[in-house]
Amino acid sequence: MIKKLLTSAIALVAMVSCTNANCEEKSGATVAVKPGIEVLRDGGFAQLQGKRVGLITNPSGVDNNLKSTIDILHEAEGVTLTVLYAPEHGVRGDVHAGDHVDNMVDPATGVPVYSIYGENRKPTAEMLKDVDVLVYDIQDIGCRSFTFISTMGLAMDACAELGKEFMVLDRPNPVGGNKVEGNIVEDSCFSFVSQFPIPYLYGLTPGELAMYLNEEGLLESGKKVKLTVVPMEGWTRDMEFSQTGMPWVLPSPHIPTPEYAIYYPMSGIVGELYCISIGVGYTLPFKLFCAEWIDANDFCKAMQDLHLPGLNFRPIHIKPFYSTGKGKNIQGVEMYVTDKSVAPLSLTNFYAMQELARLYPDSLLFDLGDKSRYSMFDKVVGSKEIRKRFCQNYKVDDIKDYWNKDVQWFTEKKAKYHLYK
Repeated sequence: MIKKLLTSAIALVAMVSCTNANCEEKSGATVAVKPGIEVLRDGGFAQLQGKRVGLITNPSGVDNNLKSTIDILHEAEGVTLTVLYAPEHGVRGDVHAGDHVDNMVDPATGVPVYSIYGENRKPTAEMLKDVDVLVYDIQDIGCRSFTFISTMGLAMDACAELGKEFMVLDRPNPVGGNKVEGNIVEDSCFSFVSQFPIPYLYGLTPGELAMYLNEEGLLESGKKVKLTVVPMEGWTRDMEFSQTGMPWVLPSPHIPTPEYAIYYPMSGIVGELYCISIGVGYTLPFKLFCAEWIDANDFCKAMQDLHLPGLNFRPIHIKPFYSTGKGKNIQGVEMYVTDKSVAPLSLTNFYAMQELARLYPDSLLFDLGDKSRYSMFDKVVGSKEIRKRFCQNYKVDDIKDYWNKDVQWFTEKKAKYHLYK
């Protein structure tokens, strides 16, 4: 039944995939992939005709000519854009990470903007009263702790409760459609950074994830929303973002290029302890492990000697401009991913902690860190068990099986929601 529904949905909203012979030329560059917003536009916005439309987006919601989805829908004939909803950083990207987002009016369109990254993270009935269909268009990075998927799921749930339609304009997963890592979130660790029982890296596009959440009954209310996914044209699961020909607009300040979507899961877990620099506050966010007490050459040799597949390291000396290590001369390693398909991206956090503990047993990261950060660490990891097991010996071997225990199960389960080969 699900297969039939998916086939029908794709037939309604997708066009024939782009081939080398018919790829569209945009601004002098060959574009292999059309995002959902372009597929929707090419179809004359058929699914939105005569409807009052709300839009959740940020600066990454653009077409291949960098025109904002806000402006595209505002100008679309037969479509009435009534409300915008601002996630973290705001709809136009003018709010810093973690800062409260206020209600306002979008100066370019005059459309009111409701904050869903402030007092409310889930749209209320009042916020949705002038909406028939709520549209979502944000570039994801494929990692559970990146909060835009939490925003998407909560908005889906609000629409399910109120009988509103929900539409996802699909975009690529820059980590790829096959990379799955990490355990399923456990009962004590659900939060805005781990909103749903999925792995840390889940190998789905936003549209595929929305289908998974909806069909598996994972929305908070347990209800299903009337969901439409407008798929991309031309994307494949093994595609590098650079192969799409699409422009990259940073979805948040520390993901300046698609490369950094790959580095984010490699150090973001350690970063929750705020006891060593992971490059946030310097020019290489998520690419580093640095501290005053680290010897760059010794640490680099230790990491290289692990012979981790698809990874390489070099020693580096930096002075961060802000955040952890601000204004101090610190040193450590810079990471390079040579093959993300085989690299243990998320476990690199723990390999780094393992080698630092071996080299510097008097500077164990969980002893250096503020213990109040343990809760957030556990929420990002999705389990208290990982920290408990790792802290016994600071050995990756003590957690590897637990960390990967759900990977095969989830990989098989998610496959029926794949919209792309």
